[in-house]
Amino acid sequence: MKNVLVIYYTQSGQLLDISKNITQELEDSKEVSLSFYEIKLKNKFPFPWDKKSFFNAFPETFLQVPMGLEDLDNPILNKSYDLIILSYQVWYLSPSIPINSFLKTKIAKSLLKNKPVITVIGCRNMWIMAQEKVKKSLLQNDANLVGNIALVDRHINHISVLTILHWMTTGLKTRFLGIFPKPGVSDKDINESSKFGSSIVKSLFENDYKNLQNNLLEKGAVRIKPFLIVMDKRANILFGKWANFINSKGVANSDKRQPFIKLFSIYLSVAIWLIAPIVFLLFLLSFAFLSKKRKNDKEYYSSVQIKKD
Repeated sequence: MKNVLVIYYTQSGQLLDISKNITQELEDSKEVSLSFYEIKLKNKFPFPWDKKSFFNAFPETFLQVPMGLEDLDNPILNKSYDLIILSYQVWYLSPSIPINSFLKTKIAKSLLKNKPVITVIGCRNMWIMAQEKVKKSLLQNDANLVGNIALVDRHINHISVLTILHWMTTGLKTRFLGIFPKPGVSDKDINESSKFGSSIVKSLFENDYKNLQNNLLEKGAVRIKPFLIVMDKRANILFGKWANFINSKGVANSDKRQPFIKLFSIYLSVAIWLIAPIVFLLFLLSFAFLSKKRKNDKEYYSSVQIKKD
């Protein structure tokens, strides 16, 4: 009997749907005991989000400041597993606060040590640098990253911005204004994510994960868009400056830092609607000169390699 644990956090339920579809073949196997553990914050974030809560979460998210968790004494976390699947969302180009908080706990250190881990990402479109941060956390916990699956909203950037805001602020995964596409990962991609299960099962029972990521990639587990790598890296530099600046003005949710949170929200709108198109144009102008770098980036970010500092 193989023991597999899925660790996840979700507000809308989308990530749980993705995780259940990916692990359907494991669930159906009589030789696999599959468990799910939901990360729970002591002070929960609202869903739907209100504007103040949404932007106030930025500094602590980006700076990866942990929050208190409950249910850490759950018996599920005291067992030994043959494989752990870590399902997470991306908030502000970083792993969400609940996921980051869990990875910094002593129980995570004990649970993940020397265990093969598959990361599963459900997000809008930019996940590259968030995954790099998760890789470092897994390395610190002595875990072995053996696979990654990233499901994203496939619509163009500016459309997905509008639709995701509609979803996050209303709680409804419906068509904005009745004309835009549904937000988030498509139902088709969620349902078809069960195709990854056979590769995972094969590696699990053979206890051999060296070819797992290549097998997952052949089934479309990761799609790399070079422009989004550029955007992700540059935005991380700017977000770092903003997060540290706002954090220096006061503790989370304090009145002292609200004017600076407001400034950040304005900056974010300008960055999305004005700066991003300019960066895209510059990317196109340099496209022919950076083919080797794009190839290397695609190979690395599609893999489960971890750059050690």
